[in-house]
Amino acid sequence: MNNIPQFVTEVSIWALPTIFAIMLHEVMHGVVAWSLGDDTAARAGRLTLNPIAHIDPFGTIILPAILLFAGAPVFGYAKPVPIDYRNLRNPRSGVMLVAAAGPLTNLTLAAISVVVWLLLSPYDVPSAGVALVHPLLLMTRASFFVNVALGVFNLIPILPLDGGRVLAGLLPFRAAQAMARFEGLGFLLLFALLYFRGFNEALGRVIVVVENVIVMLIVAIARML
Repeated sequence: MNNIPQFVTEVSIWALPTIFAIMLHEVMHGVVAWSLGDDTAARAGRLTLNPIAHIDPFGTIILPAILLFAGAPVFGYAKPVPIDYRNLRNPRSGVMLVAAAGPLTNLTLAAISVVVWLLLSPYDVPSAGVALVHPLLLMTRASFFVNVALGVFNLIPILPLDGGRVLAGLLPFRAAQAMARFEGLGFLLLFALLYFRGFNEALGRVIVVVENVIVMLIVAIARML
């Protein structure tokens, strides 16, 4: 019970960045699909930044809260944006582009978070008029970690994750068909892997590497400007 005040504080910092990261991930799937010929998400009212349209009670709220409370990397999911891949002008490459849009959006948001951090950091001083800077910095930091974790996790090459759809698009047609037959078992396989310490450690290392690469790139670009 002594951890409850700290947990409430952490939730207030992490909630908005997490919901926005998950929501924009799904919206961009729909936006790219719409640009490639499928307007299913648009007709379903899912190309909106209204979080109510995207929130999945467990994946968007309960799961991230459990991970935050456990001290694990925070990620989650929203209600999947409806997409009819048959409507895409080039279904095979279109599936890959639609799938890649989600993780790439999260990695872009992570990079933007670093930029915002660099812009706000000089003003993180205890003086009148900047009282909101420190909380914003904490939320920016949360946004960075959430978006990297969400982007990397979704790039795991297992269907139905985005990485699995990209891999299926790169494989020869028959191999992709064989992979698609096991899509229903994808989440079971993923949850089984998450029970293995080695898999979790490897995933954590990849997340740290991606975090470091993004920070180094943004800092290098900032120094050149």
